[in-house]
Amino acid sequence: MHIHHLSERPSILNTFISEIRDKTIQKDSMRFRRNIERIGEILGYELSKSLQYNSKTVTTPLGSLQMQLHNKDIVLCSILRAGVPLHNGLLNYFDTAENAFISAYRHHKDNPESFEIVVEYLACPNLENKTLILADPMLATGQSMVATFEALKPFGTPKEIHLVSVIGAQKGIDFVAKTFDINSHLWIAAIDDELSDKGYIIPGLGDAGDLAFGKKLQH
Repeated sequence: MHIHHLSERPSILNTFISEIRDKTIQKDSMRFRRNIERIGEILGYELSKSLQYNSKTVTTPLGSLQMQLHNKDIVLCSILRAGVPLHNGLLNYFDTAENAFISAYRHHKDNPESFEIVVEYLACPNLENKTLILADPMLATGQSMVATFEALKPFGTPKEIHLVSVIGAQKGIDFVAKTFDINSHLWIAAIDDELSDKGYIIPGLGDAGDLAFGKKLQH
């Protein structure tokens, strides 16, 4: 897997990352969602440089010219609910993309320290020979990414796969790197070294879904 770690090189991206991490600023849910969206836009722009383009004629009021344009074969898939702001940021740039949505959550059985990933809802177009962008803001253990990809397999085989995350733990990145094809790509804004015993990224930012949309009742 090709790993693209964007914050290795300082840019305005670091401002948005610092604000979603800051325990005071992140209390503003609207700003938190907007920052995740802006990070998605930056990740999408960098991702776009790796896609395939064809020469097409564009006609202006005064003439015509050849431009390199993307093939418009993207399917953008997000993991609900935390993935919605990230999805919106990517969709701002890939506005002609088809869209898929999946719910994948941690189900704790008797032991609160362990969990399994449960998939309950999935809506997806045909993926055969298309460019799949799989977006999940927090790549902790990597299990959600892998479970989602397994659930998508009946919809066809993409010609290329791009994973997009805001913050990831090195352990989770290593896990998905072993699972996905060597030619797939991970586009990530920031990488943290630690993962807690409960599978949360440290220092991370907390629960992205709760920060974006409010606390949820457990079931």
